[in-house]
Amino acid sequence: MIYFEDCTVGAETLFGHYDVTRDEVLEFARKYDPQPFHLSDEAAAKTHFGRLAASGWHTCAMTMAVIARHVVDTEQAGLGSPGIDELRWLRPVYPGDRLTVRGKVVESIPSRSKPTIGVIRSENTVTNQDDVPVMRFTSIVMMLRRPEAA
Repeated sequence: MIYFEDCTVGAETLFGHYDVTRDEVLEFARKYDPQPFHLSDEAAAKTHFGRLAASGWHTCAMTMAVIARHVVDTEQAGLGSPGIDELRWLRPVYPGDRLTVRGKVVESIPSRSKPTIGVIRSENTVTNQDDVPVMRFTSIVMMLRRPEAA
């Protein structure tokens, strides 16, 4: 199990990858962000995107899928998140892109009021297959502290 104490400032994590598909871009856009440049090649061609582009919110959802799988696979003592800071969409994400998600711990704060919990702040970067950053954000995650030895 990975606890709060295991997440030291400066530690870097490769969370994994996500392959963006046209069908998912269209499905997400129809349900949650039905702007023309997320739904139509023709409409997108008339914009600065130049072609069908994923919603920024879809990029967030794909990123969360990668992070959540990593958290489950590595059995982390995570307790959820009160939010994120400084979310920035830097470049468009297109069908056919391969996203890679990485994080770096920048702050580790033990709770004063709840001694069994700590908060980790991480700077996270999502890049495409050309290693070009497409999204950045700072995550705030609550984690259990390591139980004292019996």
